[in-house]
Amino acid sequence: MKTKHIILAIIALLLFSSMPAKAQYDKELFFMRGRQFLINNKFAQAIDNFNTLLKADTSLYEAYFFRGIAKYNLGDVMGAQQDFSNALRLNPVYTQAYHYRAIARNSLNRYDDALADLEQALDLRPDAPVLYFTRGATYFMSQQFEKAIDDFNRFLRHEPKATEAYINRGTAYLFLKDTTQALADYDKAISLNTFDPESYIRRARIYAVQDKNDLATADLNMAISMDSTNSFSYFNRSLVRYNTDDINGSLEDLNKVIELNPENSLTFYNRAIIRSQVGDYNNALDDYTKVISINPNNVLGYYNRASVYMQLGHYYEAIRDYDKAIELYPDFANAYLNRSYAKRETGQMRPAKEDYDIAQLKINEYRSKMNDSTFSVFADTSRMFNKLLALDADFSKQNFKHSLAKERELDMTLKPLFRVIAGAPLNPQTLDKQFFHPQLEELKRTYAGYKADITNREHILSSEDLITLDSIANERIRIHPDDVSSYFEKAVVQGQLKQFTSSLNYYAKAIEIDPKDPFLYINRSTINSEMVDFISSIDNSVQTIVIDNTGSGNKTRTKMDVRIYNYEEAIADLNKAIKLSPDLTYAYYNRANLQCMSGNMPDAIDDYSKATELYPYFAEAYFNRGLIQIYLKDTEKGCLDISKAGELGISDAYAIIRKFCTDTDD
Repeated sequence: MKTKHIILAIIALLLFSSMPAKAQYDKELFFMRGRQFLINNKFAQAIDNFNTLLKADTSLYEAYFFRGIAKYNLGDVMGAQQDFSNALRLNPVYTQAYHYRAIARNSLNRYDDALADLEQALDLRPDAPVLYFTRGATYFMSQQFEKAIDDFNRFLRHEPKATEAYINRGTAYLFLKDTTQALADYDKAISLNTFDPESYIRRARIYAVQDKNDLATADLNMAISMDSTNSFSYFNRSLVRYNTDDINGSLEDLNKVIELNPENSLTFYNRAIIRSQVGDYNNALDDYTKVISINPNNVLGYYNRASVYMQLGHYYEAIRDYDKAIELYPDFANAYLNRSYAKRETGQMRPAKEDYDIAQLKINEYRSKMNDSTFSVFADTSRMFNKLLALDADFSKQNFKHSLAKERELDMTLKPLFRVIAGAPLNPQTLDKQFFHPQLEELKRTYAGYKADITNREHILSSEDLITLDSIANERIRIHPDDVSSYFEKAVVQGQLKQFTSSLNYYAKAIEIDPKDPFLYINRSTINSEMVDFISSIDNSVQTIVIDNTGSGNKTRTKMDVRIYNYEEAIADLNKAIKLSPDLTYAYYNRANLQCMSGNMPDAIDDYSKATELYPYFAEAYFNRGLIQIYLKDTEKGCLDISKAGELGISDAYAIIRKFCTDTDD
């Protein structure tokens, strides 16, 4: 779906529109800067700018709206939807907010809600053609193709030269199997814009279905000449070449698709089929394995890989794959038949007979229900499962979505613990967003010479600087053996030198002198946990939450890769810190991290919530709580937290949002 150009045009009009007259000069300046950031695609800076505006005046509905646009362009669709809703809460007749919330809801597969928003927008602005365009796209995505065509017709009456509308209407006709009308729309789009590869790709697909392979090839060659990075052109040309027995050419095009899009499972699947057909079994196995790694629930990936194992005489491996195919689809008669044969070849006669009988039972069930279109084709033994697959309509539907980023594996870990360090880097937060606490301010004054502060970032001191500070601390301890600050300084520096045992001993001495300083317990807790992590690294394990994408484009699987170690002493110290200073947000944050690493997810979420309650700008707490909630499959809440973290300046948030918080149908 080619909504991009029209959406950009709308944004441009909105960005250059003037501010309401009631706005003060400084607000108008911030609006102007924020819109300029949007125009320059500097979306994170735009969000910071609109945050400042909203802190000054929470009634600025346009600030929410423009921040929503910035979030949407960063892939934070849920955060964008929330901002558009805030704009509408403040201004219920804001047409553009309804429009953009509908676009966001389309990306979230909330089609009924999107249609409701578009109805509201059309009630307010029935003369706005672009609303019909977006509603046509929404009807298309919800498979209401006749209604989609009606809306594209309405749009084209106002904008008769919009090639995107002809392409989209043609694709809707294609879903209704009206190839004549579809072809006419693609022809029209090409006549209006001869330099748009999309129209040629679409028309080529129709030519291919009609066995007009020369015309299809010519169109695809034209599309590739215009855009050599469009993987869909190569994918479709691969199908045409395969159909004309140009096997090498077909493989060459598939290789190009994989080069451009290394996580496209369908391309690996097609290449595996061709490789197995030409006897390149080992490489075919590699391709099927890649398909399965991208989409572990791809039943044909297991089934066809088993067939290759059978060709190689690797019957036990084949049986394992048939097992998995049957687990995923218990009515798969062909899988039972083939597993029966593999079991016979390995001498398992009784299990082979059982599989054969089950297969026959399912085949008979299939034959009795042949007129029932809901009954599975996997019980049809006449059906071939090693044909090349075409994207066709699925790809057309995908193009209606907001394009975000190529699929790739992401490993995301919790943001680290906070502790008092010497040589702290400058705080990136503006003064009005920093956490202020009387005891923390007193600590900074006390250890000003050490440039001490509480942070979860690395210090900026060199090894020589740390050794110098260590010597100074030694001298202070010699002169003032009962001064708690001397031992605290020594413990901090020893910790930064990774002398964990020594650091713990000095913290113990400092606590003996002053058992009521919460920062002593926070730092000792952090050193204790670092020791646990060090021990675990020797054990070659991972002490973080790892969210690992192993799903296909339409499924994302999450898992936790964590070995539980004993953080009880570290948690006990944080309990003491919280008892001494119940409003010190960092103690709750650190305890949440350790609860998480101990496997206590509900307790971790509670502590992160307390941390953000005490400090509403605690970006790391939102980020970590979001990761845990995504792991626990509470994706909506998790994504809202990750969105908030991104809004507060954690740039890593948007990579996670793109992977776990956007539409899952692409």
